[in-house]
Amino acid sequence: MEVKTKNTADETAEEKTSGEVKKTSPLKRKADDTTTMEVEEDGETKKPHFPPAKKERLVSAEMRRVFIPPNRYTPLKDSWTKIYSPLVEHLKLQVRFNLKNRNVELRTGPETDDPNSIQKAADFIQAFVYGFDVNDCLALVRLDDLYLETFDIKDVKLSLQGDHLSRAIGRVAGKGGKTRFTIENATRTRIILADSRVHILGSYQNIQIARRAICNLILGSPPSKVYGNLKAFAEKARDRF
Repeated sequence: MEVKTKNTADETAEEKTSGEVKKTSPLKRKADDTTTMEVEEDGETKKPHFPPAKKERLVSAEMRRVFIPPNRYTPLKDSWTKIYSPLVEHLKLQVRFNLKNRNVELRTGPETDDPNSIQKAADFIQAFVYGFDVNDCLALVRLDDLYLETFDIKDVKLSLQGDHLSRAIGRVAGKGGKTRFTIENATRTRIILADSRVHILGSYQNIQIARRAICNLILGSPPSKVYGNLKAFAEKARDRF
């Protein structure tokens, strides 16, 4: 007994129209001979080229607010000229002090060219709020590789309370601030002790060295050992440059 098999989809279908037989093209997809694939020669890949950002994109107003605590009102008032002059003249920002909310408000304007200017200005004001000198804070505006880091002494050693916390702060400061000045000079940083908070201003590597020295003092290392490590670091830095 003969069994008739059905034609598959790949076989051509025949249609009869007005007495004529027409053969349709196979349903199987064929590659188009006209399309070609671009292949990089010698295995080299081209890097994408992005044009610089248009100034129209930088004109959109961006605003930042930095809160001023009550203990920094008077220093801000006395140094206001030194604070707003570099922000307006160098960074081309709009600056004002909101008396109602006690905030320094920063805003970009049509003349602002650098999109990072408002972040530099916010870091500059924040560093002044932490207690740094205005001349030290200006380095954040002029240089790109300076950072600001803050941490709590109690985060280093959770068991510090009462007199133990006071002694740890005293170990970091030293007699008359000698230990703090030694760390600053060896690591080329600036350090502010505000109760149990420690604020460090400097480059990334120098901040890490200063923080390690402060943490060692908090954990109970002898100051002489910390001085020895700082001296070794200072000698390596001197040889490097």
